[in-house]
Amino acid sequence: MPLRETLARVDADLAAGRVPVARQRLRGLISSFPHDLTLRRRLAEVYRLYGDAAEAGRWMYLEEDRNADETAAFEARYGSPGWRMKSLAWRGPETKAATAFAKGQLVAVRTACAEELGHPVDWDDPASYRDGLEGEYEAPSEPWTVGGVLAGVGCLAAVLVFLAIWVNGLVALFD
Repeated sequence: MPLRETLARVDADLAAGRVPVARQRLRGLISSFPHDLTLRRRLAEVYRLYGDAAEAGRWMYLEEDRNADETAAFEARYGSPGWRMKSLAWRGPETKAATAFAKGQLVAVRTACAEELGHPVDWDDPASYRDGLEGEYEAPSEPWTVGGVLAGVGCLAAVLVFLAIWVNGLVALFD
């Protein structure tokens, strides 16, 4: 699906309150277009709807106008340079960064990772920094947010509806 069409769907999802769907679409776009800082900024905005400062900080990490508290939350959650490399989902050389600030951030993370591991690392070769990923990252354990609870309730409701339809179909088969 073309970028503009997917972004239009993201806007429609957000307008309809389908925040998890919008988040997934944006994550997919970043996977396809890792150098597009606008997509990263949009995803940070979605994570702000969830109240997840660390993830907002993650996706704004390459922006000069980032929020200091979000950046600190990101750096605390992804405590090592290896985890930061993985979490930033960057591919290719830093020269593909749209701004000098973004390039500087990427170089700093990669350099810190290489220094910590004692060998060169490469954005396109996760195995080169995999040694820095063992046992350091813990899943976030932040308080529940309204958005997170609503997303969970929505998923539960969808599963219950599916199960009800499925059970009714089975009952109809045996009647």
